[in-house]
Amino acid sequence: MSATNADSTRGWPTENDEPDVQTVLTALEDDACRHILEATTDESLTATELSEQCEIPTSTAYRKVEKLAEAELVEEQVRINTSGKHATEYHKCFDDVVVSVADEGHIDIELTTRAETDADSSYAVADD
Repeated sequence: MSATNADSTRGWPTENDEPDVQTVLTALEDDACRHILEATTDESLTATELSEQCEIPTSTAYRKVEKLAEAELVEEQVRINTSGKHATEYHKCFDDVVVSVADEGHIDIELTTRAETDADSSYAVADD
């Protein structure tokens, strides 16, 4: 795992720490990365488990989860077994990716979660 800056959080970008657009798009363009994202939607998996489930070599699984972590599309967690062994596992940390083209061709990417979407829609506006 990599160290993080005190001003940022691992997994979700803050306003000052947004993922690089090209890094995100490159990761999403990769077939193996998309298979990993699909596999980690409902459960956290280790690179070895991803290798088996996605039918890719273990070395490829490690490279792809690193690419996804760099793009902030997966979160890394440590799984501690009763035997004392530790393994890093990965879980998809978004529900939707919204890509928009702003003024002068600037591309913006927003990662959203179901909780954010539900929270946004749970507010009612009353007209007095």
